[in-house]
Amino acid sequence: MYRVRTVTDIGECRELWQRLMPTELVSDLWEVRDCFHRHYNHPLHFIVAEESGAVKGFLPLSWNEETGQYNYFPGETWEGKTWLEQNRIIAGSEEILNTMLATLDGPYQLRYLRADDYWGGTHERVDEIGYLFVPESYQYDMNRYFETFSHKTAKRLRKELTGWDSRALEWRYNQPEDFEILCQMNISRFGNLSYFHDLRFLESFRSLMHLLRERDWLRIVTIVVDGEPAAVDLGSLYNGMLTMLAGGTGAGFPGIAKLINVHHMTYACEHKLDSVDFLCGDFNWKTLFHLTPAPLYLIEGPAKAMPAERISAARSTSKSAVWSAVPGVPNA
Repeated sequence: MYRVRTVTDIGECRELWQRLMPTELVSDLWEVRDCFHRHYNHPLHFIVAEESGAVKGFLPLSWNEETGQYNYFPGETWEGKTWLEQNRIIAGSEEILNTMLATLDGPYQLRYLRADDYWGGTHERVDEIGYLFVPESYQYDMNRYFETFSHKTAKRLRKELTGWDSRALEWRYNQPEDFEILCQMNISRFGNLSYFHDLRFLESFRSLMHLLRERDWLRIVTIVVDGEPAAVDLGSLYNGMLTMLAGGTGAGFPGIAKLINVHHMTYACEHKLDSVDFLCGDFNWKTLFHLTPAPLYLIEGPAKAMPAERISAARSTSKSAVWSAVPGVPNA
């Protein structure tokens, strides 16, 4: 028999995360998640299923008071949706996952889930499609990459890219002050639809930028055209993956995004990286550029019915609560 408990103490939550989560991706790291948690500060609600002292399930959530639902930690929502991708659920079986979800006393929306890390079953539903560039697929050769396009398309794209050679073009890298330019560009283009319009997201991302810089994982690429910043992209270079996290382009430089995106891909080939993650987002260029689709998944639902006395007993514990895994069977 396994037992399920809920942990709300940040110290214990950190210990569980760092002990149970892989460290494959930059988004797997507690320190990265904490950059957002510090500014959103949603109450923690980590669910652990254990059997004979061994963890069989782990579901790290936050309670979002604004939307009235549980989200994947740290719950950095904007317009009711979270932003961080590649979220993991640890569950030894679909039964364990269902049992953990059944302890929730409110609705939940868990986005951007990796399919290989949880038992989806009837829960499984595509949330959004992520897009990867995998240099090994082209033998780390951009010429081979361009050969995957039709002759007409490849010729047109090359012409667009080389067209910038007639301008005074300058590339600069890892200048932290360019983060401010990126944010200004993004807000100028999207207005209140920009993530950076939310001060909490802005400061979370600033904290993330400083963390990446301290760990030597930061990659900021800025294109200056005729003396004026035209595009800025910010990414992380961690464990052989370049993850493009945010970007901005100047309104007076149409087509500049193609130039900077090809630059990232060329860099990945030259340095034999495993991949470039361009994240989710329904942008036509990602399919036109023949990026590899990588679906992420969604689990959402209403609160499960739980006896009021069990919810009350659970909330009476300051740091963690324990339920039996089998409904109606009291804890030992």
